[in-house]
Amino acid sequence: MENLLKRIEETGIVPVVKIERVEDAVNLAAALREGGLPCAEITFRTSAAAGAIGQITSAFSDMLVGAGTVLTTEQANAAIEAGAHFIVSPGLNPAVVKYCVERGFPVIPGIATPSELEQAISFGLKAVKFFPAENAGGIAMIKAMSAPYTDIKFMPTGGINAENLNSYLDFPKVIACGGSWMVKPELINAGDFEAIKGLARQAVEKMLGFSVAHIGINQPDQNSAESAAVRFAELFGFEQKHGNSSIFASAGIEIMKGAGLGASGHIAIKTNYINRAMAYLRRAGAEFDMGTAKYDEKGKLKAVYLKEEIGGFAIHLVQK
Repeated sequence: MENLLKRIEETGIVPVVKIERVEDAVNLAAALREGGLPCAEITFRTSAAAGAIGQITSAFSDMLVGAGTVLTTEQANAAIEAGAHFIVSPGLNPAVVKYCVERGFPVIPGIATPSELEQAISFGLKAVKFFPAENAGGIAMIKAMSAPYTDIKFMPTGGINAENLNSYLDFPKVIACGGSWMVKPELINAGDFEAIKGLARQAVEKMLGFSVAHIGINQPDQNSAESAAVRFAELFGFEQKHGNSSIFASAGIEIMKGAGLGASGHIAIKTNYINRAMAYLRRAGAEFDMGTAKYDEKGKLKAVYLKEEIGGFAIHLVQK
């Protein structure tokens, strides 16, 4: 269960899918993967659910596939037999939860109150779905309700979209958000998988929020670095900030007092969630030099370099 929750957390967004035709399943999954979301919750709102789960898990071994809207033990069994990796339900049905727990199968039931949350905890669960998220009080309700329950994690679903996504993900006890805005049924039924891929990519870009933090320029020594910083100040009025190994000539330009990483220097890319960004970039083939990792006082990762250079520049990933 811990590995599953880690994978869900690294993905950050769980597309909630209502699919009418089994034959659309593989194309849908391919669109989500190519858009940066190798995950889907296939809801048991249609008779195609089990077949779609089977098609996706057979086609893509790296795709994390959940079964959603599971209301009965029969549906839970069908989802398990189809190859689902986890089960999600809109509410906490004790029979369904017990069925999954006794089989050691991951289940994330829906809750909306402290009493339901305590019932989930009594089953030994570590994560719950908060549903319907916006109608049940949104992120403010999650924060208030989670305070006495320090070990439980939440996957809010219901009314979440690109505009309010990050307000939920900013809270550390939220592992991911479920949403359907990138997998609208009308797009699936129309076979418009390019649109789904584009919406998935937009969702990932909104979540990760990549932007340039600063550019680092390598200089051979301290005198050269100081000379360059002075010139930036003379020409543009940029205020200097001196550090042990570099001088910042404005917030966007770092001048190294010696040869730093990268043939020419480095480019710092900031992101909203560094661990999710690393997982996303690894799926794109990037590797990280963990010997360069830096952590804050709480032991949380705040910066790390990629192993590769781009255009002669080392790439420095930085937590916002």
